Amino acid sequence: MEKKFFEKPVVYVGDISINVTELERSLAFYQDIFGFIILEQTDQKAVLSADGKMPLLTLTQPDHVLPKERRTTGLYHFAILLPTRAALANFLKHLVQVGGSQFHLGASDHGVSEALYFSDPDGNGIEVAHDRPSSEWNWSKGEGEMVTEVLDGDNLVAERDQQWDGLPKDTVMGHIHLHVTELDKIESFYTKGLGFNVVTRYPGAIFTSTGDYHHHIALNVWNGEGARTPAKNSVGLNWYTLVFPNETSREKVIDQLQQVGASVVSEGDYYTTEDPSGNTIHLRLGNN
Repeated sequence: MEKKFFEKPVVYVGDISINVTELERSLAFYQDIFGFIILEQTDQKAVLSADGKMPLLTLTQPDHVLPKERRTTGLYHFAILLPTRAALANFLKHLVQVGGSQFHLGASDHGVSEALYFSDPDGNGIEVAHDRPSSEWNWSKGEGEMVTEVLDGDNLVAERDQQWDGLPKDTVMGHIHLHVTELDKIESFYTKGLGFNVVTRYPGAIFTSTGDYHHHIALNVWNGEGARTPAKNSVGLNWYTLVFPNETSREKVIDQLQQVGASVVSEGDYYTTEDPSGNTIHLRLGNN
């Protein structure tokens, strides 16, 4: 993992919040599987961290929570990015040992990264990945080359160097991948509004980033064009955060969002906006 894609002057995904049906069950899952550290906890919310300082994932159990709704916009998966290939190998071995048959585990080699895919007990999608060095990524005419090939699990596990003992402290939220209603309006919002660049196009999906990363935010219509927005109290995405390097860059984006017709609301030390498919975004300043 190259920190340059998650620090100034890049705009990147900082942390996310998801809704769950049973907070204690979800806490047990995220602690047992990942080794997350609890920063804060109430009866309906828990803030989780890899390093004991910075939030990465907030679990919320809303009042009258509804199970995950099918064929809606919202979370496809969030990606926990580990710093090394060895860390991913350690995690894979751990996942097999503790998870056994409870996981429907997917695994892909994307060229730019290697990734494992599964879901939490409520069906929230999770990717755990490591990046190959950016010097090995292929670019052509401003677009990055990403593939989806079978991951060589034996080769990965051979990289294992220790027992899994929790998330490495420099773990970050690598990206978020969202279901959306349609791509044209969404692309305008994320490029003209938020200032992201489209770096890869797949059938029914676009991958966007800043700072020449392979993607910080991916958007797809794989749940069908015109997919409806889920209820606010249903399992899935609550919000995600974009981290800005300074106030000047954030103010520029706020102005751009207003120009494309998006509402931006001040919430004290951060601003909130919503993409055209109902995904809530917090605009925050970074600490680095």
